[in-house]
Amino acid sequence: MKVALAKKNIVMLAASSSLAALPAQAALLEDSKVKFSANNIYFNRDFREGSGQNKREEWGQAFALEMRSGFTEGTVGFGLDANAALGLKLDSGGGRTGTGLLPRHDDGHSADEFSRLQATAKAKVSATELRFGSHVPKLPVVSSSTSRLLPQVFAGTTLQSAEVDGLALTAARFSKVIDRASTNAEKLTLAGNGGRYRGGVESKHLSLFGADWKVTQDITARYWQSELKDVYQQQFVGLTASHKLPAGTVSADVRFFRSKDSGQSLAGKVDNHAFSSLFSYKLGAQKVGLGWQQMDGKTGFAHIGGGDPYLVNFVQIGNFGEAGERSWQGRYDFDFKDLMPGLSFMARYLQGRSAHIPGRSGAYAERERDLELQYQVQQGRFKGLSLRLRNAQYRSEFSRDADETRLIISYSLSLL
Repeated sequence: MKVALAKKNIVMLAASSSLAALPAQAALLEDSKVKFSANNIYFNRDFREGSGQNKREEWGQAFALEMRSGFTEGTVGFGLDANAALGLKLDSGGGRTGTGLLPRHDDGHSADEFSRLQATAKAKVSATELRFGSHVPKLPVVSSSTSRLLPQVFAGTTLQSAEVDGLALTAARFSKVIDRASTNAEKLTLAGNGGRYRGGVESKHLSLFGADWKVTQDITARYWQSELKDVYQQQFVGLTASHKLPAGTVSADVRFFRSKDSGQSLAGKVDNHAFSSLFSYKLGAQKVGLGWQQMDGKTGFAHIGGGDPYLVNFVQIGNFGEAGERSWQGRYDFDFKDLMPGLSFMARYLQGRSAHIPGRSGAYAERERDLELQYQVQQGRFKGLSLRLRNAQYRSEFSRDADETRLIISYSLSLL
């Protein structure tokens, strides 16, 4: 009798525990999102002069399934995000590799396929969220490259807080990185940029902190700092603003970096002040912009290896960040929304001078012209489909001239 009563109590306790957990599980699933995406990229870079490889040309296809859970109920909410991705080779050749689309074997040929499975655990209290696992950061001091089949992914921990209205705080530490054409987690490095810095120097981790303050609806001020341990430290101050005029809107994007070597200075001397700015005017479907960028100090711009430099003159091929370089940008955008919604066009021209290259005497110049046509299906069965054609012409006195064309076809679909 006592045994039967004990069994009954155990069953009732288990049932009540399960029922109590249902609201928490419901909240976890109710806010979950699942998205499928496909990315098809054709990449062709034709080197117009110089010795070595004369062309990089590859075509690849990627598929990704991304799951973002909600949070369990309670003072501390818990959740889990996951991502599965597959990259496939559609066309390549032994003499045409190196586009960054596909991993490259020791024999010089590209891999037929590569895949990743990643997860991020998360916890949330009020408006503060802690995340541990895989990250694709888009921050001034570390910006993941997402312009190939699969993105560059960082492993580590981030803490983000928005407890104060208009103020977003972020702290993070990353210890490993998976480059966009790789499946291997490796240590972080300083980008060599063709000899700008000593390449291949590894660091234990990157630590960073940042604050974004929305001063008004149209003005945002930013401050960020980071350190790639024993390599370099960096500070960033930025301001974005827009103002409506009786006819049109003016906007500004101003960025300033201060970078210097730190600790054991494993990559050598780092001494750079970078100022970049872009001012734009938009009227109806048209937008024109003018940018200015300059490098001061003994070395060029410093950023994480494999990532994107957060400069306004970082464009399709060049970033115009050599020591002492001064560069300007003219840009024109047109939105065909009144004629064909979803269709847009962009053209820009950049010219840099007074670039000082390590190991060479004198000052050098470079220039680039970019054209881009993009169409996004707005409605119907193929909503979520995007076609993008990019073309660039790059000419330089210190690097190889190149003509480049990219065709990107992307599709995304929310499954949940």
